[in-house]
Amino acid sequence: MKKLSVLISGGGSNLQAIIDSTKNGILKGVAEVVVVISNNPFAYGLERAKKENIKAVALDYKNIAKTDYDNQLYELIKKCNVDLICLAGYLKKIPCNIIKEYKSKILNIHPALLPKFGGKGMYGHYVHEAVVKAKEKKSGPTVHFVDEHYDTGSIILQKEVPVYEIDTPDDVAKRVLVQEHIIYPQAIKKVLEKYDNNM
Repeated sequence: MKKLSVLISGGGSNLQAIIDSTKNGILKGVAEVVVVISNNPFAYGLERAKKENIKAVALDYKNIAKTDYDNQLYELIKKCNVDLICLAGYLKKIPCNIIKEYKSKILNIHPALLPKFGGKGMYGHYVHEAVVKAKEKKSGPTVHFVDEHYDTGSIILQKEVPVYEIDTPDDVAKRVLVQEHIIYPQAIKKVLEKYDNNM
């Protein structure tokens, strides 16, 4: 059974989708979430973790020096002996030492079809607003590996959804989120299978 760490900053709906998949879906018997870490002590995702009896840790980014925060994050991940780190709405950049040590073992989900609409500042609602403004005909989530830059790591899975002329950013967001919850567990399984085959 592979161990997952999930990093969040907010509500944690993708975290819930991963947890549900480990209990009743394609990750059942394959992986388990052993720790949920948030830079926001008020993130609802921490409550989700506690309800599932999963270790939930808040590292308050605003009240810790950046170096201390990075060190605490690194030590926590190391201590939990995780196989994969999954970013699920985590809004902070991952420190280089973690990226180096966990190369090809850090995943992120982005609410657009990368490489379009990626980069610094492109997250959440900002992405869907940009998609609608650009009059795109399609959007959708992307699961990709994390590297030293925002949203540039190699793509693991994408799922297209239509964008209609009458859509608001909220309409696009809802449609994309449904697919996020489906493809993130699929991407995790795909990576873990590849990881096993290369052992």
